[in-house]
Amino acid sequence: MRLIFAGTPDAAVPTLRALHAAGHDIRMVVTRPDAPLGRKRVLTPSPVARAAEELGLPVLKAARLGEEETAALTPLGAELAVVVAYGGLVREPLLSAPDHGWINLHFSLLPRWRGAAPVQRALIAGDRVTGAAVFQLVPELDAGDVYAELRREIAPDETTADLLAALAESGAELTADVVAAIADGTAVAAPQEGEPTHAAKLALDDGRVRWEESAVRVLDRHRGVTPEPGSHTTNEGERFKILAATAAEDGPELAQGELAAAKDGVFAGTGDGTILLTRVQPAGKGAMNAADWFRGQRGDVRLGS
Repeated sequence: MRLIFAGTPDAAVPTLRALHAAGHDIRMVVTRPDAPLGRKRVLTPSPVARAAEELGLPVLKAARLGEEETAALTPLGAELAVVVAYGGLVREPLLSAPDHGWINLHFSLLPRWRGAAPVQRALIAGDRVTGAAVFQLVPELDAGDVYAELRREIAPDETTADLLAALAESGAELTADVVAAIADGTAVAAPQEGEPTHAAKLALDDGRVRWEESAVRVLDRHRGVTPEPGSHTTNEGERFKILAATAAEDGPELAQGELAAAKDGVFAGTGDGTILLTRVQPAGKGAMNAADWFRGQRGDVRLGS
């Protein structure tokens, strides 16, 4: 098929590669403009832009799909447009420009977690099953009919980075299958069923540890905000990052935020049980082993203070 592909982050790259490998005629790759990265804020192309260049595909870099972009894309004669985490809305008349419109690979089991951060919100909420869905893009947010979906259990220690990488690979195969079905006229989409939930973009406060929550809920939040915006608390009024944590076995009884030495890290008390911190980053310092950090502390330490 003649395609337009729109995407920006690493999670969109497997689908672009899968569609290219399937032999589709990708007329244009749309992605967000170069962004400043690192301490020196060097302007850097998006992962999708880099992949498209490697594949020899034309690229349109745009922060939004407005009149100018619509005028550039409409004459390409695309039969279908595929979007994966582009980071911008597709509106009319561009939405209806391709013969088969636009389809979207979304990393949740719709209608649960419509919105910008489905994987993160699923983990924070304690979901134990998730998946991906390919649906027809419509003006309402993530509300179109679903062509296909996949389901998978969430492993106990999976973070957003882990889960998103896995769904990006399996979702790429799912999307390629849907595109093939649309091409041969066998694709069938069904309306979404169930109560929608909204996956709002994460803010810095989403990463703040709520020590009054149970150990399970604290770890769910930690996994959902790793790597961004990151799990954090305070220590003597200063920001304290928790880079790695896991469930604790035979941990002592501790007050909320209270710490105790452990063989492979530091026990931390929650509203119900303890967790094990294994890697941390105190304010003004680099990342370090939690046990090494704790040995350098004097007196009782309580996080969240």
